[in-house]
Amino acid sequence: MTVATQPQTAGDTYIAVQQTPEFQALRRKFRGFVFPMTAFFLAWYFLYVLLSIFASSFMNKILFGKITVGLIFGLLQFVTTFAITFIYARWANRELDPAAEAVSATIAHEAGR
Repeated sequence: MTVATQPQTAGDTYIAVQQTPEFQALRRKFRGFVFPMTAFFLAWYFLYVLLSIFASSFMNKILFGKITVGLIFGLLQFVTTFAITFIYARWANRELDPAAEAVSATIAHEAGR
């Protein structure tokens, strides 16, 4: 990756790197994962909240002992949070980090000029 102009300061280097196709691809890759995953989690969370408000009889339904549907859904919110974190970490290590390393190497190379 080469930067078209000769940057004079570190700020100029970062701006020049942001304009490269490699950085733009890295940003698209990141957004392509994070935005859908965030939308999924928010939809799941708001479903839980809306069910607890408008379908309280469903959420109060006892499954066994004193365990209700609402309690299970609430615990699944925690499970979902940890699962998304795990999935993101694996994806970032495999997909995002190599591309970020390449962009970082370019910044270091350009800053050394």
